[in-house]
Order: sequence, then C-alpha cells, then structure tokens
Amino acid sequence: MKLKRLLPLTLFGRALVIMVTPLVIVQVVTAWVFYDRHWETVSRRLANALAGDVAILVEMHEREDGEGGPTDDEISVAALRYFELQVSFDTAVGFDANAAAAAASAEDTLLTAALAERVRRPFIVDTETRPRDVEIQVQLTDGIMTVLAPRKRLYTSTTILFLLWMIGTSIVTLIIATHFLRRQIRPILKLAHAADSFGRGIDVPEFRPEGAAEVRQAAHAFLLMKERLSRQISQRTEMLAGVSHDLRTPLTRMRLELAMLGDTPDARGIGDDIAEMEHMIEGYLAFARGEGSETPTPTGLGNLVAEVVDGARRSAQGVTITLDAGPDEAALTVPVRPNAFKRCLANLVGNACRHGRNVVVTARRLADSIEILVDDDGPGIPVASREEVFRPFFRLDRSRNPKTGGTGLGLTIARDVARGHGGDVVLEAAPTGGLRARVTVPV
Repeated sequence: MKLKRLLPLTLFGRALVIMVTPLVIVQVVTAWVFYDRHWETVSRRLANALAGDVAILVEMHEREDGEGGPTDDEISVAALRYFELQVSFDTAVGFDANAAAAAASAEDTLLTAALAERVRRPFIVDTETRPRDVEIQVQLTDGIMTVLAPRKRLYTSTTILFLLWMIGTSIVTLIIATHFLRRQIRPILKLAHAADSFGRGIDVPEFRPEGAAEVRQAAHAFLLMKERLSRQISQRTEMLAGVSHDLRTPLTRMRLELAMLGDTPDARGIGDDIAEMEHMIEGYLAFARGEGSETPTPTGLGNLVAEVVDGARRSAQGVTITLDAGPDEAALTVPVRPNAFKRCLANLVGNACRHGRNVVVTARRLADSIEILVDDDGPGIPVASREEVFRPFFRLDRSRNPKTGGTGLGLTIARDVARGHGGDVVLEAAPTGGLRARVTVPV
C-alpha cells in the first residue's frame, strides 16, 4: 500500500516510471560492474606498471659502475625517453619529515601497494601537491630518488568518458521515450474529454479514433455507444411528444365540458382534479424527458439564478428570498442547458419556499467549479433520509406536507439535471437550522 501511494496518479506518470525504472537499474548495475571490474582492474594495472618502472630505475641506480651500470644522468634521460618519467637523485640521506607527513595523508592506495610489492624500499607517494604529476620519493642506499610521473600513467580517462556517454544516452533515451509516450497518451485524453463532454450533453463531432489499436478500439466503441444513446434519446423524445399530446387532448375536452357546466361546486372540484392531473403529468414528462434535446450554451448562472429568484418571489407569498450572486457575472459563466438548469434551480428554490419563511440563495465561483447554495429555515430533512428523497416519487411525510403540492419528483429532476452537467446536488444542514441544497457545476 505504501508503494501504491508513491506511484503517480496519471497514466503518463506511471508509464514513465515503468520505462525509467529499468533504465536506472541497468545504468546502476552497469556503473557498478564497470567500477568494480574495469576501472579498478585498469587502475591496478597502471599502478603496477608505474611501480615496475620505478623498481627498474632503482635497480639500475644500485648497480656498481664496475658492472657496467649507467650513470644517474643516463638513467634520467632513459626514464624520460622511454617511461615519460622525470627522475632526479639527491645525495641526502633520509626523507624530509614535513614532506613525509603531508604526503602520507593523501597517498594513493593502489600505487602504494604496488610500490611496496615491487620496490621494497622506504618511499613516499604524493598525489596532492602537484596538479599534473604524482611525486614518488624512494630511499636509496646513497640518497633519495625523486620520480615525477604524469597522472595519465595512473588514471584512465575512460571513466569520465564512460559516465558522460552513459548519462548522455540516458537523457536522450528519456527525451525520446517521453515524446512518444505523450503522443500515445494524447488519444486517451481526447477520448476521456469526448466522453465527459457527451455526458454533459455537449456534442463532439470532431472526435476521431486515433492512437494505438487498443485506443482506437475503445474510441470506436465510444462512437457506437454515442450513436445508440443519441438514437434512444431521439426516440424517447418523439414518444414523449406523442404521449404529451395524447394526455392533454382528453384533459382539454374535460376543461371545455366543465366550462359548459358553469360555476358549480361539483365543477370546481372536478376542475381542481384536472389541474392536479395536469401538474402531475407535467412533472412526469419533465422527469422522463430530462431536457435531453436541449443544446448546452455558455450561460451566466448569476442571471439565471436571479430569474429563478424573481419568479419565486412572485409566486411565494410571505417568504423572504435573499440573493447573493456576486458582481462578477463572467466568473459564473459555464456551458449548460439553460431551460433544464433553470428547472433544477426552480425546483430547489420552490422546495425551500414551501417549507421555510426565509430563503437565501448564494452563487459563487470556486477553483474548478461553480457552487449554488439554497438555504431555508424550515424543518429540514433527517440525515438518514437525505439520499432517499432523491428517489423518484419518494415523499417524506413527516417533514413534507402532501397538501403543499408536488409529485415527489422535484429533487429527483434537480439531481438528474445537475449530474447531466457533470455536477451534483447534495443536501446538508443549513446554518439557519433548516435545509441546505448544494449544487455544483464543473467549469
């Protein structure tokens, strides 16, 4: 679980980790093998070669002149010509104490071990004093031999070249992999955007399948699903138009017959029943229709909320409705289906007006969404029932009086419209003690 929390959240990040992790492991293993095998072996051989050259020079100096040994000057010339070593001899006996102390703190381990094995005389190795040379002092029987060896005799440049090539190729590989990975992720993001737009009711005619075979397969499946859903919505809209016409025709005839009967108690009762039936039919059709045929357009929710509040003020007698939508209308502009969203807000505000005496409607812009709050000071809804009231035809008798009207579809339609725009409607306790309806719409 800890490893899962450390992984990136995006597909691009996880795919990049999958690609980079083996690359890093290979580079680390390669570097370790190179250092442990190649670099250390080469450095040891270079140290042994230099120690061998120094041992030869010591042996040449220690030969007696009677045996045909070379002079010190001849040794220095030969060392420079064949070994690239600068050699000098000093008749002083013993090492300089200060030089020995300074050199001992920075001596080279490999060279020290090689000299100890081959020269077998007291010596000092100084790898710090001179930037380009390594100084070696060897105790002879008649003095001190000082050898200046170029650093290239001890240190190979292939280490730096190897590291540069390894880092350079890794960076180039990572850049190429990132470029191609972004191109593979882009079709998935387009598919997600198309699916989200279609879910909000926004058509995506420019969407085309692209990318890898699996992504194209998913895109083709999305297009087929989109076509089937659009066809079903169209068929449902046509069917509801027919149902609406068929239901309204007998109701109209009944109203005409009632008008001919005159103003009698029986006629007034039947008229009230017809009005209730029309109200119920409108609610059922609105719920079934879902305003699915309306096209989303950029709409200022501040103005839309103001229109809903003005309508509620005219119809709700004795209810104080306060509106706080803020002065910046551009910040509250978002693509919505205006009539559907207006119905959503009207249901919530009307619900608050029926059960409260003071209603506060607030519209504000958040970081990535627009939030609309509808607060009332009514009896509220118990916490355990705040999700049940969104079920179609559900009525909460204890806190919602059936005589006040409604078909049990107001909150259902409101949430259906909000979710159709990619948002939601939730119920909470209002600061005034009543009920708060929170509507969110993503920007």
